[in-house]
Order: sequence, then C-alpha cells, then structure tokens
Amino acid sequence: MRVVFMGTPDIAAVCLKKLIEDGFDVVGVYTQPDRPKGRGMKLVAPPAKELALQHNIPVFQPESFREDAAVEQLRELRPDVVAVVAYGRILPQRVLDIPQFGCVNIHASILPQYRGSAPYQWAVLDGQKETGVTAQFMALQMDAGDIIDITKTPIGENETAGELLDRLAVLSADLLSSVLADIAAGKTHRTPQNEAEATVAPMLDKSMCPIDWNKTAQQIHNQVRGLHPWPVATMELQGKRFKVHETRPVSGNGTPGQILGLTKTGLVIACGEGAVEIRSLQAEGGKRMAAWDYFRGHPLEA
Repeated sequence: MRVVFMGTPDIAAVCLKKLIEDGFDVVGVYTQPDRPKGRGMKLVAPPAKELALQHNIPVFQPESFREDAAVEQLRELRPDVVAVVAYGRILPQRVLDIPQFGCVNIHASILPQYRGSAPYQWAVLDGQKETGVTAQFMALQMDAGDIIDITKTPIGENETAGELLDRLAVLSADLLSSVLADIAAGKTHRTPQNEAEATVAPMLDKSMCPIDWNKTAQQIHNQVRGLHPWPVATMELQGKRFKVHETRPVSGNGTPGQILGLTKTGLVIACGEGAVEIRSLQAEGGKRMAAWDYFRGHPLEA
C-alpha cells in the first residue's frame, strides 16, 4: 500500500518514524515550507522533513493546493492512502478524492469534542480529566469526518499541555500505524460523528496569558498548564511582568491577588477561591527559576 504522509511538527515526525519502522511504503512526505527562526532568522526545516530526508523519502512543500500543479504532483505519486498529522494546510475536495482509500487524519482529541487547532491545550484549560487521539477519514469540514478509532488517556492533575502532547504523539503513532494496517487488510470501519456533541478548540493567542486572580485556584492552575509551553500564562507583581511556568492549587484565603507567603516550594497568592502556589516563574528578560530562588535574590516588598 502506497502511503503519502502529510505533517509538519514533532508529533508528525513521531508518527512518520513509526510508519517507517513498521515497514509502510511511504512514497512521499508533504510538509510546510522551511521557516525563519531565531535571532538570525535562519531557515529551519520542519521535523517531518528532516526525518524524511534521513530516510531518502521525497519531500514536497507547496504553499497550498490551490495550484493545479501541486494537485497533479500528488496524483503522480499514486497514493493508496494519505495519512495526515498536524499538517497545517487545508486539503480541498480534489485532494481528498485522490487516494482510493481516502485521507486518514489523526486528531489530538476525542472527537467530536475539541475540533480545531488547539485540542489538547483546551482540554487542559477546561480542566478535563481525560483526552485522547482520534483517527478519522477526512472530510471537507474541519475535523468532521467519520471516526475510525479512538485511543483515550487520562490527563494528569499537574500535567502541562506540552507534557501531554509528548504522550499523545506516541499514542497517535501507534493508532495511525494500526489503522493503516487495518485499511490494507480491508478490516476498517467508520462511524459518523454526532454533530450535536461537537465543540471547538480555537487557536491560542497571547491575549489569554494574563492571570485573573478573581478566578478559582483550579482555574488558574489549568490556565498555567494549558498555556505551557506556549504562549505561557503571565502575571504582574510589584511593577514587574513574569511568565508563570508551574503552579499548584493550595489552601489559603485572602483578597484575590494578595501575597499570602513565600515558602521553599513557592510563592502563595490568594485567588477568588483558594490560593495558588507559584513554583516556577520567569522575570521579563530573565531565565526560568524556582520562585524561592528568585525571591531570595529579589526580596518582596512588604
């Protein structure tokens, strides 16, 4: 079975690596164009591209599939199936129609919940106890295709979105490999999604970063976890702006935003309900530090 893989970031590379290890005939890899990064704005290849080149797999990086040439290029690869993991490009119907077994997408949520660009982050932001990865046959409407299979996993009470993604990448790779094997064997099945249960997970942005201390301790803890490693929750303290990297809900009462104490495990701040202990933070222009270490060198005002 000829497989064309489409994906860009680390989770895509993990899935592609699994397909290669499991012996699938990956005849081409589509990924987003190289982007400038860092202070020198040097062009950096996506992780999926780097892996494909290591295994001598042809790489294609069209800006979109609006041009006929890009569509014809894909058609010439004669894919039996197209596997898509965090590609970051919309596939028009004429692309979806090319492979005889369809386009299979791995989405990092339990569909139809959290359709969109930030599914696992919103699961953490909303304080969900469980999430997962879904294999679906792609449809023109975003993340609305028929479900093939789902793998579920609990979300740790202190787990960040970044830590969760590392685990979901492994689950995604295993699920994709299993689903493609079933398709090759003619054993796959499909279940339409229940549109009444669909929810949306929109893109994250920096307007979500500032902490509102009127919220409950658990809500703030979820915000810190869900926005990590990007765009990262922020707070202002005595005229300085900080990124907040790690918190724990703790007992405590006071006016929202009031500093209740500094211990060797963190800085305790009152919330609308309960309190939050800030364990790790980063002053603007500085590096990430344990709260205790930072405030030993930068004493709090009375």
